[in-house]
Amino acid sequence: MPEARPPLPPFTEETARQKVRAAEDAWNTRDPDRVVLAYSEDTRWRNRAEFPVGREEVRRFLQRKWARELDYRLIKELWTFGGARIAVRFAYEWRDDSEQWFRSYGNENWEFDGHGLMVRRHASINDLPIARADRKYHWPPGRRPDDHPGLSELGL
Repeated sequence: MPEARPPLPPFTEETARQKVRAAEDAWNTRDPDRVVLAYSEDTRWRNRAEFPVGREEVRRFLQRKWARELDYRLIKELWTFGGARIAVRFAYEWRDDSEQWFRSYGNENWEFDGHGLMVRRHASINDLPIARADRKYHWPPGRRPDDHPGLSELGL
């Protein structure tokens, strides 16, 4: 039996916001072994043009992602929720190995099982090259500080 990952569906606005922040915090660790624990063993993803299925494929996907997307910092924001589903919008900043910075914008649709594990994740993402001076995320690697503005406050 899988371990529960609260908060569990059906989501309220408060528990949906908690789930979104927990996901943001986990992804900001850039630790694939930690991040995959939020997903069911048979999770199904669409991420750009990749379609990983299962935790192990997701783990390998995340390892490749963070080997390529350096100095990654992410902010997620709740868009809407209902029952066992949550929709978020997000933006993250990163640089490649040639020192070109990007801000990647996207939307995700999530579906959870009764244990609070994500069984489906559908992401649409666009990358915008930015100048280093145009970066908006300057916190140290790891969790975004509580007093750091979110997407709406940053005008994103």
